[in-house]
Amino acid sequence: MASREYEFLTPYNPLDKQRLGESVVAALMERPTAPLGEIDVFGGAGVYAIYYNGDFPLYSEYKTLNRSESKRFPIYVGKAVSPGARKGKFGLNDNPGAALFMRLKEHAQSIRLAQNLEINDFTCRFLAVDEIWIPLAESLLISTYAPLWNVIVDGFGNHDPGGGRYKQQKSQWDALHPGREWAEKLQENATPKEELIRRVQTYFSTKRQIENI
Repeated sequence: MASREYEFLTPYNPLDKQRLGESVVAALMERPTAPLGEIDVFGGAGVYAIYYNGDFPLYSEYKTLNRSESKRFPIYVGKAVSPGARKGKFGLNDNPGAALFMRLKEHAQSIRLAQNLEINDFTCRFLAVDEIWIPLAESLLISTYAPLWNVIVDGFGNHDPGGGRYKQQKSQWDALHPGREWAEKLQENATPKEELIRRVQTYFSTKRQIENI
């Protein structure tokens, strides 16, 4: 008797890493938005998304992309982990302190220092997460939303290199948004500002095509 050939379906795995990461992203996106510059202190580590709705001409597309209350298009996403997690102690009950709050506070300060941005134009969502899932959730946030300041204009999350290490280039973010005192000590970015602007314009043009806007 001839053997039968079967088409095997991939079995559903509720603990699949992709699905677990997607559940964290979904939980974050269900959170209400809050003014980035007015967040009260809280404890925990986790992930976050930052949104822009201001009048900086290069970013005017965000008013169209995020005209609904759902705010689907963050300008930046990131993570905040405990000090111990940076030493390889993910998920080992290390006290995160106020890691997530402090990271958002740092971002708010960077925006306040920028000469052409206003902190009142920024809102955010944030979610405290068990630390073992934080890197996965951040990766999925970036791949899902491709936020401008993650994939095109890098450097928003940078810190002062200190220690006399000012011979390196300033980031693209600092080239477009001067104001952070330590960044002004760095060398000029090798990419001409006109090229950075063109890349941002292309980014939004592609976004409109994908979203049929």
